[in-house]
Amino acid sequence: MAASTKHIFITGGVTSSLGKGIIAASLAKLLQSRGISVTIQKFDPYLNIDPGTLNPYEHGECYVTEDGAETDLDLGHYERFLNATTSQGNNVTTGRIYNNVITKERKGEYLGKTVQVIPHITDEIKNNFYKLGSEGKYDVIITEIGGCVGDIESLPFVEAVRQARWDLGPNNFLVIHLTLIPFLSAAKELKTKPTQHSVKQLLEAGVQPDILVCRTEHHLPVDVKKKIAQFCNVQLNCVIEAMDADSIYDVPLLMKKERLDERVMTKLKITSKTNTELEQWKEFLGKLKNPTMEVDIALIGKYVSLPDAYKSIIESFIHAGTSLECKVNLHLVSSEELNEGNIAKKLEFIDGVLVAPGFGVRGLEGKLIATEYARENLIPFFGICLGMQVAVIEFARNVLGLKGASSTESDPDCKDPVIFLMEEQKGVKQMGGTMRLGAYPCEMKKGSKAYTAYGKSKITERHRHRYEFNNKYLKVFEEHGMIATGKNPDKGLVEIIELKDHPWFVGTQFHPEYKSTVLNPHPLFVRFIKAVSDNKRNKS
Repeated sequence: MAASTKHIFITGGVTSSLGKGIIAASLAKLLQSRGISVTIQKFDPYLNIDPGTLNPYEHGECYVTEDGAETDLDLGHYERFLNATTSQGNNVTTGRIYNNVITKERKGEYLGKTVQVIPHITDEIKNNFYKLGSEGKYDVIITEIGGCVGDIESLPFVEAVRQARWDLGPNNFLVIHLTLIPFLSAAKELKTKPTQHSVKQLLEAGVQPDILVCRTEHHLPVDVKKKIAQFCNVQLNCVIEAMDADSIYDVPLLMKKERLDERVMTKLKITSKTNTELEQWKEFLGKLKNPTMEVDIALIGKYVSLPDAYKSIIESFIHAGTSLECKVNLHLVSSEELNEGNIAKKLEFIDGVLVAPGFGVRGLEGKLIATEYARENLIPFFGICLGMQVAVIEFARNVLGLKGASSTESDPDCKDPVIFLMEEQKGVKQMGGTMRLGAYPCEMKKGSKAYTAYGKSKITERHRHRYEFNNKYLKVFEEHGMIATGKNPDKGLVEIIELKDHPWFVGTQFHPEYKSTVLNPHPLFVRFIKAVSDNKRNKS
């Protein structure tokens, strides 16, 4: 590790889903705005090597980085807030830690020693703590520890944090503990005891938090803050109020108001290089809260009961809509509930349709029905990954007359495999980390809607798939109006399809949502929303 690199560790207590990732991203944004180079990493306590094989209902969406890492959705927040890319090194799980240690043991690297949680597991955790700082690229590294203090899975990580204090030395180490101050309606009182117990658990593990960030639905009076400070051994000005916010994008400014960045810089003895007022961020929030128009868009998917399964898509709509001063009312529609009899009613007031990514046969027919409805009724359509494949299958069946058309993923013996397994995937046996992952180039046809959106012909976008368009059918598709407007230049893989004679009908094999940020909304989402609003205006 570089001697100059400062490390901030963020832990959580009382309950999960308090928003450690948003606090980490907000603090990073504030430090970045002061000219400090910063990155964030997430350490997850589960035993999976990565989230790639997890059902979205288990852990939300699987976020994919430029270098092809399947990571936790919090890395999406990090990129969206910082407008900077992350990598494989920014997300580490217990599974990867144990896998590394066992691999070393099998190679004989421990020289016959008994392999134990301490020191071998904790040493491996610490090695990963420090890895990003080894080149001296960052002034500050923020490490989010997943889960809650007290969870059995988190114990080795908390112990590694304890040890890190002594490794790093004074002024290079800081712990922020995120906790909950519940309000009991019956007693009409804010209760500090859960926070006290949470900090006590942290202390029992040998870690004293330097700053407490307290999630609350109500403002914390000074006397409550004093009580927390006294019982938790922190300075009064280090008890930070984190009120529930209207938007996650309000949090950086709320944390600035609470002077979280100042407290951190004082404790780490960091000198501010600049003191920007985050003008671009404020401008974004101003547009977000004061739209001049609104549209209704249906997101068709099978994981809609857990919106986090589509987190990057949802945030992409916010970024793009805000850039156009347009409020996007996103309606999450279960594809499993759609059929020929109810589709018109379900999409009666919808201005645009997005068919979401996914895997497997469940909910496929509903996506096909929604796509057909959007195509025939000239409703702006956007298909992503499986959404593009669905558009291809629907077109093949209902326009080309290939009634046996399907994907070999859902029907291995289908008569017309218009979507089939990629050649490079045919010998793959293991599921985790083996898909076509990460950034690949794409070249677009001039004059296409995609080209118009990007304003250039060559791009790179992130992928996560095993199946692709079957180029054997490309000629007949293009003869009937579905055009391949984007292709991978190396393998001829169809990356983008568009329909002629339609207000806006675009499908992408890649995932544009992974590259959308607050300051750089994705051009395809921007053009899609513009097409939706224009089409709505023309109809009225």
